[in-house]
Amino acid sequence: MAARPITTPVPRRAARDGPFRKDRDPPSPRPSPNRRWPTCSLPDVCPKEPTEGEGRGLRDGPSVVSEHDRWTVYSSKVNLPAALNDPRLAKRESDFFTKTWGPDFVETDALPSFCLAAVTAEDFGPYLQESAQRERIHERCKALCPIKDDLVDSISNVRTTQEKSRAELEQVPKIFLKPDFALEEPATFNAVLPWSHFNSGGGRNSRDMASSKLLQEKLSHYLDIVEVSIARQISLRSEAFFHAMSSQHELQDRLKETQEAVTVLRRRTAAIDRVMCQGPLAALRAALTRNNCVKLHNKLKLMAAVHQTQPTVQLLLSTSEFVGALELIATTKEVLQQELQGIHSFRHLGSQLCELEKLIDKMMVEDFSMYARSELSRNLRDDTQLLEKERLQSLVFGLLRQRRLDFLDIYSSEMMTAAKAIVSQCVAGRLSTIDDIDTEVVTKLAEQMRLMTFPQWFALLKDVFECFLLFLQRMKATLGVMRLVVLEVLESNQKNLQTGDPHSEERQLGAAPGSCGDVAELAYLTHEGPFISDALRAAQQARAADVESGSREQNFTPGDMMPSDLQLDRVLNNVRELLHAASDISHDRCVKLLTARAKDGSLERISSAEFVGLSVAVEDFAKETEVLCGRRSVSLRGALQSQADRFVHRFHDERKTKLSLLLDNERWKQAEVPVEFQELVDSMADGTIALAVRKVAGPDERKPGDFLLVKGHKFAVVGTVLLLIRIFLEYCQCVNDIPAVATDMLTRLADLLKHFNSRSCQLVLGAGALQVVGLKTITTKNLALASRCLQLVTVYIPVIRRHFESKLQPKHFSVLRHFDHITKDYNDHVSEIWAKLVAIMDGVFEKALTKYEVKAPMPSACFRNVCKQMVKMHEAINDLLPSDQTQMLFSRINSSMKMNLKRQLARLGVVNDGGPQHGLVVVDVAFYTENVQALKNLETLDLNMVEIWEQKR
Repeated sequence: MAARPITTPVPRRAARDGPFRKDRDPPSPRPSPNRRWPTCSLPDVCPKEPTEGEGRGLRDGPSVVSEHDRWTVYSSKVNLPAALNDPRLAKRESDFFTKTWGPDFVETDALPSFCLAAVTAEDFGPYLQESAQRERIHERCKALCPIKDDLVDSISNVRTTQEKSRAELEQVPKIFLKPDFALEEPATFNAVLPWSHFNSGGGRNSRDMASSKLLQEKLSHYLDIVEVSIARQISLRSEAFFHAMSSQHELQDRLKETQEAVTVLRRRTAAIDRVMCQGPLAALRAALTRNNCVKLHNKLKLMAAVHQTQPTVQLLLSTSEFVGALELIATTKEVLQQELQGIHSFRHLGSQLCELEKLIDKMMVEDFSMYARSELSRNLRDDTQLLEKERLQSLVFGLLRQRRLDFLDIYSSEMMTAAKAIVSQCVAGRLSTIDDIDTEVVTKLAEQMRLMTFPQWFALLKDVFECFLLFLQRMKATLGVMRLVVLEVLESNQKNLQTGDPHSEERQLGAAPGSCGDVAELAYLTHEGPFISDALRAAQQARAADVESGSREQNFTPGDMMPSDLQLDRVLNNVRELLHAASDISHDRCVKLLTARAKDGSLERISSAEFVGLSVAVEDFAKETEVLCGRRSVSLRGALQSQADRFVHRFHDERKTKLSLLLDNERWKQAEVPVEFQELVDSMADGTIALAVRKVAGPDERKPGDFLLVKGHKFAVVGTVLLLIRIFLEYCQCVNDIPAVATDMLTRLADLLKHFNSRSCQLVLGAGALQVVGLKTITTKNLALASRCLQLVTVYIPVIRRHFESKLQPKHFSVLRHFDHITKDYNDHVSEIWAKLVAIMDGVFEKALTKYEVKAPMPSACFRNVCKQMVKMHEAINDLLPSDQTQMLFSRINSSMKMNLKRQLARLGVVNDGGPQHGLVVVDVAFYTENVQALKNLETLDLNMVEIWEQKR
């Protein structure tokens, strides 16, 4: 076997510069027997092998006993000394590497690498800058803790010894170093002692004996290595052995002293326990027992109270105390869940309470339905006060508590049933007072109502209106109580939210007598373990579990049974909408009553006064329901509007027909003006339009006048115009009574005024009166009277316009343009009448002046005839037209006369030359001028007769 050279390894430095860490004290000389060692813990006699990262400064080689999982240089089969001392070589070769590379190998300098750049001192500049601070710290540490030479030598020796021992142990096969090495195992035995050395077929030859001997020497060598390593390890730990042996006696002395001190302490502790602790502990145990007994007593009383829950609930239900019964059930369920959980005798009580709660829920719904039915079907005229208000409050509160928010639907259905019954009851009550209608023959309500006269039906309608108003008042009172209950619940929820404390339950658990805090303080009295801290820790854990369970049980508090604020707000909105729905239903039932009456057109045949009374009653009912319910219902107003449209149509047709009849029978003569018409006109002087009530004629009654005075102006009128004034006043009065028909009424009135204008034109200007009435001719007086009547109507058109404008909506102002068109048509008609008068005189002038001859005697007969015709015209119109209009008309007639005279003079060749003929013409003209200006209201008329002469060129 090759010799094992012993080399001295060089001690390694750590990766970072610094003082070496001393793992163990170096071997020291044997301690003196007189030296007293300080008390310290025993060192580890057999320390474990340093793990990775530990003791790297002392040993970097592989572990002797650890498994080699990966190949290292230490796993080489042939070590370097064995390779260098190869016995097969003839001589020692100077260079080992020539063995592989051959005898021709020549050692040369290595060529520089082309892949590596030249490294200069500047390349280490950044590293030196970074490590300068650490180097200064290292130098400062070296100055403070200098390394001694003996410590270095000691560390070097230790490392050398460890490396030597590791190298020697590497020679021992790993199978001997396994912790489970057992030679009795066949596999292990075969691996250590191969059978090939003992089971050869023939005799043992010299080669086999040599092999066996070699195996024996190898095993002996392994044993020597292990023994040497063990001896080395023991020598390294000799100081610890000596220290253990020297401190053994001292340790025994100290143990003896400690035993004596413990004995004294136990004796004193027993005395203290007997004198000072046993009495107080007994008192504390008694107090704890008393608290437990009190808790038990309270629990028993609570169980007795819970046991009486069902009889108490039955008693409350017998008196309709639903809220109290629900509160008791909720409280009992809460107690069962929090205080009496796990009680075997109450295991079925929870389900029984739930069934009882469902039963109460059904009872409340039925009771609420019965209350609503009885309250709404009660006689409306008996008592306007709400009966059993407390019962209603209790029912609503209980239904809210049970989250039965559909109770308003129940009330709504009962309300609709009661509304239908109101109409039937009113009709039956009214029919009982009428003997003309046989209810056995006529069974349908609609037919019975159509058989009534209008006053009877109108009285029935008023009764229905009154009953529905009483019905809505009762509903409003009932819904008001419901609303107040909901508001109280909502306010209570908000107060609980503001004052609520999520930790209140936890504080109650910590402050209650006998709570978890007290149990934690006294837990060590009943704890059987060796440590009091375990008892306190267990008590704290139990307290935390109780707090957590208490926080979970907060979800079952009775306050949480109430609906949320959002749901309560929805209920309040439904209460308000239910009152609005009651108003709409009341209007709908009245609409059916109205349409049933109007089905055969009977409402269209009533008088305007009756329809006005109907519209006033409907409008009053609509306004009262709007004030009562806060909602403007439109169904009844819409039905009235539909009837109003039919009424307006009939109203207009009647008056238009009446006006047509009056015009067809009008003889166009001046009529007397009755006093009532004059008073009617006088009442409109301030712009207000209203029909005056007819007065009974008295002894001092004024006589009728010849003219109608309007603001100081006289109007000669025919009888038809007086009635026309009353007719359009009736239109205006109808608009006052029924503002909704203002637009339609304006259109109809415009049609009536147009009809009067067109029909009067046909009768007078168109000479239709000759055939209709039988007039012989249309005189100038008829024409002047017709123009004056038309002018009277145009005076009142602006008044009518202002009246309708005050009744119309701004969006309907565009229909007022009809009055502008009517005014223009009337003015055009008056102009046509004046043109007709002028044309009549023009024909007279033309007929008379064509026979005119300029000769004596003067004045001539022609001019005498002309003046006679002018006087007749004046006599016909002077009393009918005002003076300004008379002058204007005669001015136009004079112009016509001058034109005819000028034409005749031109035909005769008479010129303004001062001759005899000129003089005769001047005499006739002077006669004409004198006669015309002698007429009444024509004194100042400028005739300007110079225009009859042709101008000289």
